[in-house]
Amino acid sequence: MYAIFDDILKHARELLAVRSPLDAELIVSEILGSWWGRRSGEGGADADEVVGEALVDHAGRAGTPAALALLTGMAYLGTSRQAAMAERAALGLMERGVARPGWAGRVGMVAAEDCYASRDVYGDRESIVCTFTYGGAERHALIVSVDHNYGGMVRDAWVSSQVGKVLDHCRSDGRDNPLMRFEELEPGRVRALLETALRATDGWIDPPVNEGFGSYNAFVRARVRALPPGGRHPAPPVYGRDRRATLAAQFLASDEAEELSDRSAASRCVDRIIDYGCTYDSGRPLRVSPIKCERFLLEWVPSKVLLWPNEQEAMPHVLAAWVRWASKRTGLPEEGVRATLDAVWDATVRFADVYRDPTEAGLDRDIVERLLPDGDLEALPRRAFALPFLNGRHGNVDLTSLNPVDPADRRRLLEFEHPGAPEEHLAEHERLAVRLWAGDPPQLWHTAQNLLDLGYERHEILHRLIEVIDRHGDDAEALRDALRALRHDRPPSAD
Repeated sequence: MYAIFDDILKHARELLAVRSPLDAELIVSEILGSWWGRRSGEGGADADEVVGEALVDHAGRAGTPAALALLTGMAYLGTSRQAAMAERAALGLMERGVARPGWAGRVGMVAAEDCYASRDVYGDRESIVCTFTYGGAERHALIVSVDHNYGGMVRDAWVSSQVGKVLDHCRSDGRDNPLMRFEELEPGRVRALLETALRATDGWIDPPVNEGFGSYNAFVRARVRALPPGGRHPAPPVYGRDRRATLAAQFLASDEAEELSDRSAASRCVDRIIDYGCTYDSGRPLRVSPIKCERFLLEWVPSKVLLWPNEQEAMPHVLAAWVRWASKRTGLPEEGVRATLDAVWDATVRFADVYRDPTEAGLDRDIVERLLPDGDLEALPRRAFALPFLNGRHGNVDLTSLNPVDPADRRRLLEFEHPGAPEEHLAEHERLAVRLWAGDPPQLWHTAQNLLDLGYERHEILHRLIEVIDRHGDDAEALRDALRALRHDRPPSAD
């Protein structure tokens, strides 16, 4: 690791050649971004903790002007812990007489000016533009791209010194393009919006950001902190069961839904459309766009939703009717409605190819229905792994009549698999079956899959998972760490 740190300090020599604090901050942000988003070791520690803080120690020991320049930048751009460590180390080097770069006294001394949003009418994406100066000089714009099809996360960011050109382009786009809008925003509100968006990005294990975003990550966070506090980002609206049912009923009674021939299938399909908007689109079931409809049809439905053949056939038609109905309520321009409908029909052919009915793989429809009473297609493999014996007889009990959701029936299914097992042993298997059924935590099924790939038998996997749950079941973080470690076990052939 020390060789890597020496290379970083060589890179940091660039800081001695620049005169602008903006250029210096961007170089330090690029250095910090070289490990952003990574995790270190089997324990999954954040690399900022392992690499960033170790780099501060290494730079403090190096004691060179480049090391002091890097520490000066990290005192502003690093995490709170990095910043405190870097400031202490930098003060130590200055006391020893190490020369500071000329820009050191101005780094981070920025004042926020104005903030703007350039956004499409669909609500897919918005580019937030914030302008800053160093005491009235070196005006620059930070542009942050927020993607609402990915939970409102930050997907990209960049910096421009051509502030006038950036704003003129955004104003022109908002004026001339009927599908774009441009407006000025209150800086405190922008800070709250970007803080929420950055938390959404941090929520991803492997965030789908654009290449190069890591280089700007530290800079973005520092500039957000420079915006005035006190603004509020509105919480997404809450759609409970009754409100969702009312919305579905209004749609099904509308003129747009009148031509849907299979009303039962249409009802189930629109429930899924509303669920997707409420759960995965920040409580916005009425929002429609080409990208949202494509992701719904080609990504979410095939991986998450159980549809029977009549529902598979109906889904694109219901979605198109929903687009026409919902767009009237949101005021989407006619150009946007046409583009969204075109996207739905373009995706319809691919939807037929992408969606795979589980019964086509040889699973009996009755078993699928019993395993997926909630229609959560993603849960099918883990539930079948947890309770694979749903056919046959156990004494005078017909297993096909048992409901795996019912605790008493579930216990009888487990007794069939473990005849004569003591009560305590059955209770352990039941606790595991309940967790696998619910996907709680998700790492439980991921670990089972890894162990299957390594060659372990199902029953041995169950017992390994039971041991981990018995030790750590009450501590969510310890349970996740133990499951992560279990995934690295050697296969049986290696013992």
